[in-house]
Amino acid sequence: MNTTTVKLKNNIEVFCKKNPNTPRIALCFNIKAKNIINNAGVESLMTRLFMQGTKTRTAEELANELDTYAIELSVDSRPDYIRFKFVCLNEDFEKSLELLSDIVSNSTFDDFDKEIKKMKGEIIAELDSPRTKVADGFYSTIFKYHRYGNTHSKILSNLPNVKKEDVKDAYRNLISSSKKVISVVGDVNFDDVENLLNKYLGNLPGSINFDPVSEINALEKSEYTEIIKPDANQAHIIKGWITESTDSPDYPVLLLLNVILGSSGLSSRLFLELRDKKGLAYVVRSCYETYAQCADFYIYIATEPKNIEVSLEGFAEEIDKICKDYVGEEELENAKNNMLGKWAFTRETNENQAILYANYGISDLGFDFNERAKAAIAKVKVEDIMRCANKYFKKQSVLSILKP
Repeated sequence: MNTTTVKLKNNIEVFCKKNPNTPRIALCFNIKAKNIINNAGVESLMTRLFMQGTKTRTAEELANELDTYAIELSVDSRPDYIRFKFVCLNEDFEKSLELLSDIVSNSTFDDFDKEIKKMKGEIIAELDSPRTKVADGFYSTIFKYHRYGNTHSKILSNLPNVKKEDVKDAYRNLISSSKKVISVVGDVNFDDVENLLNKYLGNLPGSINFDPVSEINALEKSEYTEIIKPDANQAHIIKGWITESTDSPDYPVLLLLNVILGSSGLSSRLFLELRDKKGLAYVVRSCYETYAQCADFYIYIATEPKNIEVSLEGFAEEIDKICKDYVGEEELENAKNNMLGKWAFTRETNENQAILYANYGISDLGFDFNERAKAAIAKVKVEDIMRCANKYFKKQSVLSILKP
């Protein structure tokens, strides 16, 4: 047996997978607060400050140790949780755990003023990208009243209000009242992993289980947001809908709908119709993004400003087609093969596997979610595609357009 699941002495659930003869171990530690404080930018700032020094190490000393041992350690703010992750040589697993424990338990957040200035500069630079800016307009509109809508622009406007104590409060809330899940993938001994995790992370406040409270309201009406960027030489358009997420029976159908419409590159309908046949697009694609409380499905195109209206007509035509006509059996089978092939490719490394298993655990999907999802994809029928297209694409939408 190459997998096991155990609980540490503080109730943290650990999934461990042994991949023999691999030289590097990957660990992912996800923490989801029971009551997330909706203060735009605070969690992002907190994750940055985790790497800026602890009670026992300065930021420089921490960076030097990571470099000396070739440990790749990062902290990310995800929409629903905070993710600590490292990849290290097999022989440096305990050292990596000791560093991770120090960061999780002893961060000082002392570089607050310097980091907030740096963060502000980086956000301003990112918002200079037209694609980032149009996405910012889309998410801040579709999730207007939810923390999922805390985009770059919202964070930027709120940063002057953020205080160091806000970050410390968010940290205390995260550590003390949260669900915690760890995944470890590599050439590991299960007993050794359990003992080391108990040694370095077993004294953290215990992991708790709680039912998520849905706060996402359906769109009452379709929304339009327009962004004028005088120096832009392209128009960027996003049209999207709120959909159901990974816990829905529609999940495998939406995955395949995304492949058929626009995520499979040259063979997708949007690419063939809007770029190849009509010559409208520099880039055209669709995307299905899932979160704990909902998901969104959107279509994106970058085109010449004079082609905005005809591009929107192209969107409407392709949506209308997939709502009215059955997808062919061959097209559906190709989409299934494309989806499963991508999954196999992106799950090859220990790091990617650790990320996925930790995500399944923190999202209450079960560590066997991958296998169940693959089986569900195989069962999708052509009528399911049409049903889902009508279910979601006939709802209210958000249209975001950036133009000169």
